[in-house]
Amino acid sequence: MDAFPTVDELRTEEAELQLPSFTYDDAWALGQRMVEIARARSLPVALDIRRGRQQLFHAGLPGSSADNDHWIRRKVRVVERFGMSSLAVGQLWRERGTTFEQASGLDPARFAAAGGCVPLIVRGVGPVGTATVSGLPQLEDHRLVVRALRAHLAAIA
Repeated sequence: MDAFPTVDELRTEEAELQLPSFTYDDAWALGQRMVEIARARSLPVALDIRRGRQQLFHAGLPGSSADNDHWIRRKVRVVERFGMSSLAVGQLWRERGTTFEQASGLDPARFAAAGGCVPLIVRGVGPVGTATVSGLPQLEDHRLVVRALRAHLAAIA
C-alpha cells in the first residue's frame, strides 16, 4: 500500500492545482475528464462537481451505488468546513496521532475525512467548489481527482 502524502505535500499539491477561473463549462469539461479516466480503467465510482452548494456535474458509473453518493456528501462537508482536501484533513489528524472520527467532535454520519474530495480553488479568489470521487480506496479516489484536474489545467493552458 502506498504511504499517504503528508499534509504539507497535500497543501503544496492544492496550490499547484489552482484554476484561472471556474465556470459551468469548466465543471462539465472536468467532469467529462473524470468520467473518461474512470471508464478507461472500468472503475466503479461516482463523481461529483460543485460550485458553492450547487451540484454542476454528477455521474454514477457501473458498479457504483447510492452509498457512494452518501460518501460524496460527507467528504464535501469536510472540505467545505476545513478548506482543504478531505485526504489532507484525515492526514492532519493522523499526523497528530489520532483520527478525525475520534478527535473532531463531528458526526461521522455527516462528515468523512476520507480521501476523494478536493477543493476547486480559483487563483486570487480562493475555494469556489469541490470535485469528488467515491468508490475506490481513499488514496485512489484522491488521485483520480488530481489526475483529472492536472489534465484539465493542461488543456486550458
